[in-house]
Amino acid sequence: MTIERVIKKAQEINPEIDTEIIMRAYKFAEKAHQGQTRKSGEPYIEHPLHTAFNLVQIRADISTILAGILHDVPEDTEYTLEDVRKEFGQEVSSLVEGITKLGKIKYRGIERYRENLKKMFLAMVDDIRIIYIKFCDRLHNLRTLESLPENKQQRIAQETLEIYAPIAGLLGIWRLKWQMEDICFKYLYPKEYKQIEYKYEIEKKSERNQFFQKVKNILEEELNKTNINYEITARFKHLYSIWRKMQIRERRFDEIYDVFALRVVVKNTEDCYKVLGIIHSLWKPLANRFKDYIALPKPNGYRSLHTTIIGPDNKATEFQIKTHEMHEESLYGSQIHWNYKNEKYEYKKPGWIKEILELQKENRDVKDFIKEIKTNVFQNRIFVFSPKGDVIELPEKGTPIDFAYAIHTTIGNKAVQAMVNEKIVSLDHELKNGDIIEIIIDKNRKHPNSQWLDFVKTKHAKERIKQYSQKGAFDKFKKIFNK
Repeated sequence: MTIERVIKKAQEINPEIDTEIIMRAYKFAEKAHQGQTRKSGEPYIEHPLHTAFNLVQIRADISTILAGILHDVPEDTEYTLEDVRKEFGQEVSSLVEGITKLGKIKYRGIERYRENLKKMFLAMVDDIRIIYIKFCDRLHNLRTLESLPENKQQRIAQETLEIYAPIAGLLGIWRLKWQMEDICFKYLYPKEYKQIEYKYEIEKKSERNQFFQKVKNILEEELNKTNINYEITARFKHLYSIWRKMQIRERRFDEIYDVFALRVVVKNTEDCYKVLGIIHSLWKPLANRFKDYIALPKPNGYRSLHTTIIGPDNKATEFQIKTHEMHEESLYGSQIHWNYKNEKYEYKKPGWIKEILELQKENRDVKDFIKEIKTNVFQNRIFVFSPKGDVIELPEKGTPIDFAYAIHTTIGNKAVQAMVNEKIVSLDHELKNGDIIEIIIDKNRKHPNSQWLDFVKTKHAKERIKQYSQKGAFDKFKKIFNK
């Protein structure tokens, strides 16, 4: 990797970027790391250059790119944070300080490991860009794992798969998530990796390409009759996600429908729905395989139309339809927005980051903190609605009771029944994305049922049930005692 390559890529994405300051940061880091080498034997400066290149690829702003080049300077060289601040300003210095505070995760004992993870979660609350730098740093470390002993390879890969990749998913940075997962898959499950790689890259590649061209030609013929500007490409599922789907659904490789999909990128949202109509007029859609993530985005901000149809040769074929902006967001994340013309940085914290803050306040024990985050934050989310149209975010498999407590504690405490999409369901019913929920209450009811703890998913609901169940038991005891 060279600084020229980093600058060239940065200019492709943002022609107005300040290349002079990038070169100045490189020369500063090169001087600081002079004489240092990595385990692989290559000059140490290669690592910050690769980190910076990864940041450029995910459309990071100039301050983040500079911090990527400088991120190891204060910890590994004689230069200090103050030196960085004097040369490159407070914003860059703060980002470098954030990475320095995280430190390098040491694999000598689980407590040290947990403490470092806790620091990483809390760093996200301060400035999400710190985690973007950490991800890009980690991605290059994964790419050079072969220079480490096998036990370290396994530990780093496992940690990345359990923690880093899910966070990347929550932020919607699929470009980093997929790359990290596939490298970890290769090291953790080498036999399975080779088997799927063979089927994916060799056995089925030619057949897929022919099928893609056939479907593309049919669709293009119809789209060319309209005034829609479009681009059709093939989207191939990554190896680890294929393998995970095979494990979860107990299916063979040939039974995974969305190993291959066609992506149609258009100019605006209106054209997305027009293309959907044309696809459904050409081929029969599978009723249970349509998802409108434009009207109802995923919690990480992902937007697209997904539909699976019975295509040529009677093959199930998935289409993803999105605008150029939606496609960019799906690769690099919708939570961060870079304004290239004035380099203004804007960021709105998603709900799950606020959850991390709340967990930090409540859990003093590091072990409990990490456990709570892994069980309450790192899981898929759904969006459900109240009859008035209020949107409530819940974990996957959330129940009407979770929904009730998300609305108000009193609603949860007095809940006796629920209606989902105008049908009466049990209180432990598993909610799905887009459900409309109405909670039926008993005004005379004062306390929740402690048995609800067996099925509720949210921490908030569990706490309220425990709190008010205990209060109910105390009130009952007091009533008997007073007799």
